[in-house]
Amino acid sequence: MDSFNETWPLVCDYVKQRITNVAFQTWISRIEPRELSFDDNTIKLLVPNNFHRETVTRCYLSLITEGFAEIFGQRFEIKLVIPEEIDTNAGKPDTKSGLDDDDVPLTFDNYIVGPSNKFAHAASLAVAQNPGGSYNPLFLYGNSGLGKTHLLHAIKNEVLANDPNKKIEYIKGDEFTNQIVESVRKVNQPEFRQKYRNADVLLVDDVQFIGGKESTQEEFFHTFNALYEDKKQIVLTSDRPPKEIKTLEDRLRTRFEWGLIADIQPPDIETRIAILQSKAESLDFELDDDLCEYIANKLKTNVRQLEGVVKKIKAKSCLNGEKPSIVMAQEVISDVQTNEVPVPVTVEKIIEEVARTYGVLPEEIRSVKNRQAKLSNARHVAIYIVRQVTQSSMEAIGNEFGGRHYSTIVYTMQEMEKKLEKDVRLKETVEDIIKNIQDM
Repeated sequence: MDSFNETWPLVCDYVKQRITNVAFQTWISRIEPRELSFDDNTIKLLVPNNFHRETVTRCYLSLITEGFAEIFGQRFEIKLVIPEEIDTNAGKPDTKSGLDDDDVPLTFDNYIVGPSNKFAHAASLAVAQNPGGSYNPLFLYGNSGLGKTHLLHAIKNEVLANDPNKKIEYIKGDEFTNQIVESVRKVNQPEFRQKYRNADVLLVDDVQFIGGKESTQEEFFHTFNALYEDKKQIVLTSDRPPKEIKTLEDRLRTRFEWGLIADIQPPDIETRIAILQSKAESLDFELDDDLCEYIANKLKTNVRQLEGVVKKIKAKSCLNGEKPSIVMAQEVISDVQTNEVPVPVTVEKIIEEVARTYGVLPEEIRSVKNRQAKLSNARHVAIYIVRQVTQSSMEAIGNEFGGRHYSTIVYTMQEMEKKLEKDVRLKETVEDIIKNIQDM
């Protein structure tokens, strides 16, 4: 077993349980494992650029280090490198690109169907077999970890199997915002638009993250219209139905409801056992029936948890040379359940999501120098949410925002409360930001 390559997804799972989904997709999902050395206890990870490295070092390096330590039972020094510093082809692990994040492609054949997801599965298969002709758009929603992204994988693979020349674009809602900002910075908006508006199939994961972001919604509106008019297939996923994404513009909400909306619920025990057995088989790993039933009775609401437990049991079994057992399963399940307990939401995460919503930088929100109206509004929202979510003292919050006096924070809170009573739009924006922050 290439323990390094197989361990990296487990480390990602460890980190993902402890930060927001926005933070994970923005900073962690774009990291690539490069090199592991037991001789000097170092691990090299590739990040896109120096700014990315600085942010990961400041905010997430300790979590990544903890994740490797938990899996390997020893601590490593993590070295973050950028493409300019290495030959990006030399020694690069054989990892899958695009949607599939395992060696086994995620297809309709290995998607376990049960009463909780039967309708969503059937709709996805119909779309994949007749893109643009069955249900357009197809909107899938459900809690995190129930298999929405698997269905996007399956649609992609089915479409390409039927027609390898089809152009498929996949993107997450928060990354769509990032790319818009980047296209403006580099003055290449036409290239950005052409990429998505020329797709045969557009797959958008976690589309709820575009809510409240004006420029993102404007661009997405025109992209949606262009594809829909050309009878190109659009598939969207979210953690909630369109009507519950409060900061989504009405014109987008209406369009999201034009096609078919399908929800996915937690699987029943028979489906959970089947998921465990299927995942073990895909990893060329055997779990006996009693062990599968034990795990299925302990983890009841999250498919990703079930698959993660199988992967972690395999990693522990291979690394420690032990046969899978109830005791081992208990340890792994305990880790997973502990990880699922929401950790205190940090100020960093809050500022990060507010900055994304208002199209500014986190450091600009913290700044005491820049008092532009847009930044001032974002700063006031961030201060209000920090207070509501963390219950930190006014003095502590002031320190987080450039050393502002506590009286300034008190005044900001009073003004925000007045605005929220009168401004329904602002109230919905604040509620959606808090929902995104707490969506692990």
